[in-house]
Amino acid sequence: MSAPTTKKPTVSEREARQVAEAAREQHWRKPSFAKELFLGRFRLDLIHPHPLPADEDVRRGEEFLARLREFCETRIDSALIEREARIPDEVIAGLKELGALGMKIDPKYGGLGLTQVYYNRALALAGSANPAVGALLSAHQSIGVPQPLKIFGTQEQKDAFLPRCARTDISAFLLTEPDVGSDPARLATTAVRDGDDYVLDGVKLWTTNGVVADLLVVMARVPKSENGKGGITAFVVEADSEGITVENRNAFMGLRGLENGVTRFHQVRVPAANRIGPEGAGLKIALTTLNTGRLSLPAMCVGAGKWCLKIAREWSGVREQWGKPVALHEAVGSKISFIAATTFALEAVVDLSSQMADEDRNDIRIEAALAKLYGSEMGCLMADELVQVRGGRGFETAESLRARGERAVPAEQMLRDLRINRIFEGSTEIMHLLIAREAVDAHLSVAGDLIDPDKSLQDKARAGANAGVFYARWLPKLVAGPGQLPTSYGDFKHGIDLSPHLRYVERHARKLARSTFYAMSRWQGRMETKQGFLGRIVDIGAELFAMSAACVRAERLRREGEHGREAYQLADAFCRQARIRVDELFTRLWSNTDDLDRKVVKGVLGGSYEWLEQGIVDPSGEGPWIADATPGPSARENVRRPLK
Repeated sequence: MSAPTTKKPTVSEREARQVAEAAREQHWRKPSFAKELFLGRFRLDLIHPHPLPADEDVRRGEEFLARLREFCETRIDSALIEREARIPDEVIAGLKELGALGMKIDPKYGGLGLTQVYYNRALALAGSANPAVGALLSAHQSIGVPQPLKIFGTQEQKDAFLPRCARTDISAFLLTEPDVGSDPARLATTAVRDGDDYVLDGVKLWTTNGVVADLLVVMARVPKSENGKGGITAFVVEADSEGITVENRNAFMGLRGLENGVTRFHQVRVPAANRIGPEGAGLKIALTTLNTGRLSLPAMCVGAGKWCLKIAREWSGVREQWGKPVALHEAVGSKISFIAATTFALEAVVDLSSQMADEDRNDIRIEAALAKLYGSEMGCLMADELVQVRGGRGFETAESLRARGERAVPAEQMLRDLRINRIFEGSTEIMHLLIAREAVDAHLSVAGDLIDPDKSLQDKARAGANAGVFYARWLPKLVAGPGQLPTSYGDFKHGIDLSPHLRYVERHARKLARSTFYAMSRWQGRMETKQGFLGRIVDIGAELFAMSAACVRAERLRREGEHGREAYQLADAFCRQARIRVDELFTRLWSNTDDLDRKVVKGVLGGSYEWLEQGIVDPSGEGPWIADATPGPSARENVRRPLK
C-alpha cells in the first residue's frame, strides 16, 4: 500500500470542467418538461392533467403524517432546541421509534416506503416544528446512506445497511473539504486499495449529522492502478471506525440544533465490499442522488412559507395603525399577497416535481434543481417580508418577546434558519451553472465541437453540418405558437381566467430559447464565462416553470372541488407577480452592468479601492482563511456523540 499523499490535487479550469462533465448524466431517456421549456417548447401535456398519487400511497402517507403531527406538537420544543443548540436525545429516539428515519426505505428493509410526495410533506411538517429536525431527517435520507444504496447499492449492501438506517442508525454525507466546495476535481481525501480494504486519509468539512452519525457516505479519490481505473469513489463507512475523529461541532447563524462537524480520517480501513458502485463513479452517484434529494429543501421552504402566511395573517389582522389593521395598508398588504401567492406556487412546484419523481415517467433533473433554486430564494424572501410585516417584533427574539409577555414568534429565527438553503446542496450560483448546462445540452450535443478548441477541423466541419440541420428545423418553430392564439388553453378559464398566463409562458419560452441561441452565436466558447447572463436565463425558466405548475395545480384543485376558486385566485396573483419579474429579467439579459462589474472586481482584487476601506476596525480574529487539512493523525479530542 502506498503512503497517502499530502499534496493537494492541482487542476486547471478545463480539467475541473471535464470532471464535472463526466459525472453528469449524458443522455435524456425520458421527456422533461423543463428541458423542453428551455428549448422553446411548452409541453403542457407533460404536466397536465396534474399527475395523482395512488390511493394506497395516500392512505399510508396520511396515516404517517397524522402520527408525525402529534409527535411534533407534543414532543418537539423548538425554543428548547434553539436555546440549547441541540436536539434532545429523547426527540431523536422518538423519531426513530416513529419510523421517521426510514420514510423512503422499502418496507422489506423495515422502512415506511412513503412516496416522494409524502416524504416531502413530512419534511415540511417536521421542519415547521423545528428546521434543525427537518435538516437531520433530510440529510439522513435525501443524501445520506439510504438514497445512494437504493439506486446504486448491491443487494448485500442493502441487506446490511438499510434495516439499520430505517430504524436505528443516523447517516451523513461527506463530500466537502476545507479547500473544496463545488469543485470536486480538487478533492484531496484519498482511498488507497490495500488487499480487501481501502485505507482512507483526509479531512471533511460541514458534515451534517456527522457529529451523531453511525454510518457515513464518504467521497474519496482512489489512485489509478493496474486493477482499477481510480477516480472519485463513494464508500459506506462505519462512523466508529478506528482513525475517525470528529474534531469540531460547527456552530452557525441558524439551524442551531444542527449536528454538523469536521471529520478527520487517518488510516481508516474500509472493506472493499462497502464501495458503492465502481471506482470513479462517486460524483455520478452523488449527482444522481441529488436529482430527487434536492426536493427536500424546497419542501421545507414550503413549510416555512405556510408558517409565514399564518403569522402574517394573525398578526396583521390584530395590529392596528392609523385606524385600521396593518394588513389593509397597501404597503403591508402587498407583502402578505406575495407570501400567500408564492407559497401556493412553491407548493405546486414541489408537489408536481415529487409526483413526477414517484411515477418515474419524466426526467426531473432540471425540475428538481429549479425547485431547489426557486424554493431557497423565495423562502428567504418570504421570511424577510414577514420580519418586515412584524416590524420591531420581527427583529426581536422569541425569548425576548416571551419575557415581556407577548407571543413568542420566532420570525428572526426563521430568517436565520432559511438562509443556509441558498448554500446547502449547491449554492444559488452553482445551481445557475448546473441548470444552465442542462438547459443548453441540446445545443452542445449538435454544435459543441464547433466551440471546442481541442477539436480538429474535420470534427468542426462535421459539427457544423449537424448544427445546420438541427437549427434549420428548430429555429422556425420559435417564431409562432399557441401563445399567440387568444383561444389557447381555454380549459383554464373558470370565473378567473388563467389562460393568458399560459399563453404568456408559451410565448416567453420561445423568447427564452431565441435569447439563448443568440447568446451562443454571439459569445460561442466564451458563453460559459457569462455567468450573469446564464443566471438570468435560468431564473426566467424557474419563473415560467412555477407559473405553469401554479396553473396546473389550481385546475387540479378546481376539479377536485377543494378550494378551486381560491386556488385560481392565488395562481392568478402569483402569475401576475411572476410576469413582472420575468419582464425585468429579459430586459436585464442585455441591459446590465456585467462588464463594468468585472472591471470593478479586478480593481478591488488589485487594491485600487483599498482607500475605501479606511475608517473602520476589523473585529475578525486571527488565523488562516482556510484551515489546514493535511492528512495525518488527529491532535484534537473526538467530539462525536453517538445516539444509540
